[in-house]
This record gives sequence, structure tokens and C-alpha cells, in this order.
Amino acid sequence: MARILVVEDEDHLADGLRFNLEAEGYEVEIARDGAQAALRLTDAQPPLDLVILDIMLPELNGYEVAQRTRASGNYVPILILTAKDQNSDLVRGLEEGADDYLLKPFHLNELLARVRGLLRRRRWDGGPREEESQRTLDIGAVTVHFDRFEISTPAGVVRLTTREAALLRALVERSGEAVTRGELLEEVWGLRPDTQTRVVDSFVVRLRRYLEPDPAKPRHIVSVRGHGYRFVP
Repeated sequence: MARILVVEDEDHLADGLRFNLEAEGYEVEIARDGAQAALRLTDAQPPLDLVILDIMLPELNGYEVAQRTRASGNYVPILILTAKDQNSDLVRGLEEGADDYLLKPFHLNELLARVRGLLRRRRWDGGPREEESQRTLDIGAVTVHFDRFEISTPAGVVRLTTREAALLRALVERSGEAVTRGELLEEVWGLRPDTQTRVVDSFVVRLRRYLEPDPAKPRHIVSVRGHGYRFVP
């Protein structure tokens, strides 16, 4: 059973989300402010499978909660909820480490669809019938398991967020090609290609840390000046 943390200070919304998520078979916890959420997420015991995180919170806002969560090494999928419709607010949430976003007010069916998508961490879209060669990839001394959203490294196993895995998959599927930041924004995050953000670069830094023997001198995810990135097997 998937365990979901809902971080929401409006009681009626928090209770409504809990009711509907539990009706779908999920186990739900509630945090009423950012400080409580940050404490739970940096501890992460018992493990969480998903966080639904409001941006406007007392104590700490949602951006700070996401930032602290990622800084602690916890890469649980985060779905941010925000009443703000400014593109810069959405982009900031993604840059702080959120995997997806939903604007208030939202339809319940849309939220549940986003939840199911983010929880789909143990397989790729190809499902169990996908060929083994498509589900795993050896890159130097590490092995990427796309079906499990994991990377096996000499130092241990690294769990990928959905967006990290999607970004790596997008580059791998166009191996050897120079892929623009705009193409990656559109394919991986669903943003307009001309969105002004460093989110692609931030996620590439994270992937290099997992994959490269020397992240400062990348051999597999290389920069293409003024364009984007290219994956080199």
C-alpha cells in the first residue's frame, strides 16, 4: 500500500484529500505546516511513496520544504499544489526539486491521475513485457534500471525520481543526438519550450552525480554549447 504525505494547512482541503486518497486504497498522513512536513521528510521513517505539497504554508513555505527534502537526500516524488498561476512560481517549484504540479482549483480525477503517474516507480511505460535491454542500461560502472527507477553503483543503489528517470530516458532514446533544453522541458516537464528556467541544467547535475566517474568532467551526459545536451553511451 502506497503511503502519501499531504502537506496542506487548509483543514477542509487536507481532510478532503485524505478521504479521497484513502478511498483509492492509499495510506495517508497529514502535515499542517511546513516545519512539520520538513521534519517528517528529512526523517522519512517510515518511508513515504509520494508527497502532495501545498506552496503557501505557515512556518516554512512549500519551496523551502522541497529544498530541505532534496538536500537531505530524500528524492520521494513531490507533487506541488499552488493557487498561483504565474509561470515563475511553477518553475521555482520544479527547480527546488518537485516532480509535478497542479494548480488550484483542480478536479479530483486530475489529481488522482497525477498521483498514479508519480507512483508508477517500479516500471516504465513498456510494462513487464518490455525487453530487458530496454529496461536496463549499463553506463560505465553503473547500471540503470528504468523499470525500478534505480541506478546500481559501486557505492550502492540510488533511487531516481520520476523526472530524473524521464530526463535520462529522453536523452538515452536519442543517444548521440544533441537535444535542446526546450525539447527536454516540453517532453519531461510538460512546459513550453521557451520557458526561462534552469531546471534542465539542475537535473543534469544530479544525473551526472549518479552516473559519471568525475561529474566535473562528464563523459556520458555532455553539454552542447548554446543548444542542450547529448548522451554518449
